Amino acid sequence: MMKFGRFTIPSHHIFYTSTSSFAFVNLRPILPGHVLVSPKRVVPRLRDLDSQEYTDLWLAVREVQNMLEQHYTPTKDDDKDQVLSFNVAVQDGLGAGQSVPHVHVHLLPRLAGDFERNDDVYDELEQWAPRSDMPKEKLALEVPDDGDRKDALLNKWEKKQRLIDPIF
Repeated sequence: MMKFGRFTIPSHHIFYTSTSSFAFVNLRPILPGHVLVSPKRVVPRLRDLDSQEYTDLWLAVREVQNMLEQHYTPTKDDDKDQVLSFNVAVQDGLGAGQSVPHVHVHLLPRLAGDFERNDDVYDELEQWAPRSDMPKEKLALEVPDDGDRKDALLNKWEKKQRLIDPIF
């Protein structure tokens, strides 16, 4: 198990670990294969990581991205014109849309046409971000305590994990 902010990520949801980082399936994936890579130490901002943790995080991002690329690259049976690409995104702080105060990198495998307008992916990433036009009461993301979560949530995680397991 690892901590992601105040949340506990069960071991079977974690599919990659390194010295100082880990990767797991995103609770709310925007696209198939959308995962998160995070340092093991809970810190809110990139600036809070020491040099070793910072380097390890980005090496982990590259390793996980390579794994995802092997799985999601279109095969000869797929559309030959499709080229796999990635969005690699960090929301570094509340003002940038970070909903969990723990450094994390979003990796999103992309194919041409997966959004009507290519930049819509950024709108999706910022869906939960505080904005000046939002009422104050909606600024905080309300997330139940771990003990209050329902089994249905674990079932969703397990289904997502089954999608990721064949990759690794």
